[in-house]
Amino acid sequence: MRKTVVAGARNVDVADMGTETEFSFAALSGAARRHIRVFQLHQFLDRFAMGLTVAVVALALSDRGMDLFQISLLFGVYSLTTMAMELPFGGLADSIGRKPVFLAAVIASLISLALFLSTRDFHVLALSFAFIGFGRALRSGTLDAWFVEGFQTEAPNVDVQPALAKAQWAGAMGLAIGAVLGGLLPDSLGPVAQRLGFSIYDTSYAASFVVMLGVFGFTMLAIVDTPRALNPGALRLGFASVPKVIREAGWLALRHPTLSVLLAALAFFLMATNPVEVIWPTFAKPMLDAAYANTVIGALTASYFFAIAFGAALSPFVSRIFKRRHGVTLGVVFFCLAGVQIALALQGGILGFASVFILYSVCLGLSETPASSLLHRCVGDHQRATMLSLRSLIQQLGAALGLVLAGRMAEIYSTPVAWAIGAVFLLLAAILCAVLARQLSDQGR
Repeated sequence: MRKTVVAGARNVDVADMGTETEFSFAALSGAARRHIRVFQLHQFLDRFAMGLTVAVVALALSDRGMDLFQISLLFGVYSLTTMAMELPFGGLADSIGRKPVFLAAVIASLISLALFLSTRDFHVLALSFAFIGFGRALRSGTLDAWFVEGFQTEAPNVDVQPALAKAQWAGAMGLAIGAVLGGLLPDSLGPVAQRLGFSIYDTSYAASFVVMLGVFGFTMLAIVDTPRALNPGALRLGFASVPKVIREAGWLALRHPTLSVLLAALAFFLMATNPVEVIWPTFAKPMLDAAYANTVIGALTASYFFAIAFGAALSPFVSRIFKRRHGVTLGVVFFCLAGVQIALALQGGILGFASVFILYSVCLGLSETPASSLLHRCVGDHQRATMLSLRSLIQQLGAALGLVLAGRMAEIYSTPVAWAIGAVFLLLAAILCAVLARQLSDQGR
């Protein structure tokens, strides 16, 4: 069922969160199963290409002569570019189609990798990181929207959350395997690269470039998108319409308490968890012997991705425990994350830290699909990618603010204190999810 709300000067169809059929992969049509498999493979390849560099990026920059301040500036270029481009590029995907915009994202990634491999100059590296940000903004919500729309066409009124979980699991596995291989390549092929005049870390970046070419080809062949009229002025209009997009998306959120509460909860969630995901290597490394510290950090990085993948795979079963009431599920997960984050801050030995960190990562994996399901179920197709971009923008702002606050707290006090304070934001997110669950219960959903 659907209902209509007024957003600005036009009507917007919004999916009613009514009764859905429980997901069963075996009961789906052949077309629906193929749709899921294609998206799983696509997500795996795309994240695999990214994972090849994620484990070595800081080491590669240091090897190029960058100090810690310059490395921070480069990541700042990436973050600012992504946040600036999120909404106009999200609107572009709604206007000209998901597939063309994603292909543009892959091209931006290829340019970024080529620039990185070609230089040791800070300014050129900054341009490389800007292209990473462009690619991230172009990707945001693009094929996710394509997948949900296609799934709803092939399997109407079927709960999309387990299907999203399958795709998230595939993406997380791609990141994990890519991170492992990306760490192994410099050790195995690094001497050969050095003899040819390259950095040992260029092996990981070159491999990522090759896989990204494969992603481009797979997208061209396997992703079938409904053709839309190409408007040469779409990008210009995208930037010009940002205030309108924000106004309409904000109005839609205000008219739907579910969206308002959900976006606020996700902002608090990222304020708490992003500092942990960024700072944890500096907290764990002093616990280790210097002779093997980096190896263990690399193994934990891979474990982090594998644990997220496991959490994503586990999420449909957890959802069934709470009778597919995604607001309740999300609130429980956030509450558990708050406790685990405090436990992580109290660890003083590597075995205890590793155990709690893996549990923490599983909880992160559990949190994604309930939130995505709630979002997709109350947004119309023509605004889906734009709303996903707005969600990403809000989350990134929350993450950036949380990192600044945690960094300051860690400087004044300590990292454990910063993480414990961050857990308060998770509790606030859990409270908001309780409000959300109550709203849905009152509406009989």
